[in-house]
Amino acid sequence: MAELIRMPRLSDTMTEGVIAGWHKKVGDKIKPGDVLADVETDKATMELESYNEGTLLYIGVEKGKAAKIDGILAIIGKEGENYDALLKGEKAPDATPASNPVPAEESAPQTQAPAPQQQASAKVELPAGAKEIRMPLLSDTMTEGKIISWNKKVGDVVKSDDVLAEVETDKATMEVVGYEEGTLLYVGVEAGKAAKINEIIAIVGKPGTDVAAYVAAEKSGSNTAPANAAIPQKENPSPQAPEVSPVSQHEEDSSRIKASPLAKRIAQEKGIDLKQLNGSGDGGRIIKKDIETFNPSAAATTNQNAPVQKMVSGEESFTDTPLTQMRKTIARRLGESKFSAPHFYLTMEINMDNAIKARESMNAISPVKISFNDMLIKACSVALKKHPDVNSSWMGDFIRHNHHVNIGSAVAMPEGLIVPVIKHADLKTLSQIAAEAKELYTKARDKKLQPQEFSGNTFTISNLGMMDIEEFTAIINPPDSCILAVGKIKETVVSINKELVATSVMKVTMSCDHRSVDGAVGAAFLQTLKQLMQDPITMLL
Repeated sequence: MAELIRMPRLSDTMTEGVIAGWHKKVGDKIKPGDVLADVETDKATMELESYNEGTLLYIGVEKGKAAKIDGILAIIGKEGENYDALLKGEKAPDATPASNPVPAEESAPQTQAPAPQQQASAKVELPAGAKEIRMPLLSDTMTEGKIISWNKKVGDVVKSDDVLAEVETDKATMEVVGYEEGTLLYVGVEAGKAAKINEIIAIVGKPGTDVAAYVAAEKSGSNTAPANAAIPQKENPSPQAPEVSPVSQHEEDSSRIKASPLAKRIAQEKGIDLKQLNGSGDGGRIIKKDIETFNPSAAATTNQNAPVQKMVSGEESFTDTPLTQMRKTIARRLGESKFSAPHFYLTMEINMDNAIKARESMNAISPVKISFNDMLIKACSVALKKHPDVNSSWMGDFIRHNHHVNIGSAVAMPEGLIVPVIKHADLKTLSQIAAEAKELYTKARDKKLQPQEFSGNTFTISNLGMMDIEEFTAIINPPDSCILAVGKIKETVVSINKELVATSVMKVTMSCDHRSVDGAVGAAFLQTLKQLMQDPITMLL
């Protein structure tokens, strides 16, 4: 069955996207994961991936034209399949259509009527006044979102600014605001379950509206494209509790803590463990008041009186931990990188004596504390401008040499790894890089990063030096050609002019994609990086 590809919401302020270029043309075979087009938003240019398999039947927006959120971009289906019913099922077009969209079959009649059974099944429409809320694309690598919890249940009155649910993506946990008013008529995904991109997660409308027939048609796949889907306009859409019997607080994943973003931030600032609190908000949700009135001594007494689980010596046991959306994406993306990109590794030792002294001098006058990682970001950005072949991406049948320098800096969290991106690092001062990096790292740990803040990297740094790791190799972070693994600064003794001298060194290992970067190219880049770090003033010129 043919599927509509719609313009996703790629940033919290995005209202439309411009097609910067199509990677596929009508008639091409499409596989899941194929990049269909480059979409320019108000924040960045991002790749639009397909999650469907088939033939590209229709392109609705030509290169250089804009499409509004949820506007039709393309249709994918079986070769020769008629898709007129999908287009006719839409209201007035939301996108600037291509001036001459080309169907896959030039000879196919443009007004071909569907078969009787198809026509009958396509007549089920969403009742007047009802609005769908679908799972949107919240990151460039997201394929599905997991409903962590619902704040509303079927039958509840919903206001336009109510937080309906919390959704865990592959990058962060986000609150979902429905932006529709009415009664919650239907919840399509239970708490703890995942929904695919564009899948219905809820329906809001007038009290007593029967949406059962429409839901059944949607689930069977026999319905036409949605005519009035509502997609949350801000940073987070979320799902709700089960349609008939809402999930209770105790039925939710016990490892997941329900708390507002403000409560989480205040708790982190005060060093309070949220597991010690009982929330007073909806469904046991921890709110600001619970943090402000928390009594650590009372909580400690309560915990001491809790029953202790006895472990039997010699007993075999285990715990199965479900994968988070972030961990699923890490496994998929890095697995693809490891087995598709032919890696080779270059290791170099850098003397850090001058960098240590320079950092002390800079921090004496800098408005924000500069770290060694900030210095590495700056040094790499300068070196990349001198060695543009390293600042590249393997694109299958061509190599893309990026003229801009966006440095990704990997941040480890309990749920997995995320890579905030310092955009145009070569144009920024060290203090600007330090301030921006600090803000992005805080957002990453609070799961508040927006898609434009963790996408668009052209080179990545992974630093485990602060965890006492001397040397390691990292897997390339697509679409980069290289990633730099950084070890700790270690004091060692060397012989200089037959005298033993104590010095500080740091080992770096660069993983390179041999398809786009040769060994000599990577080595030349590391030589420049070494010179910059051993004489930091040169990176400021």
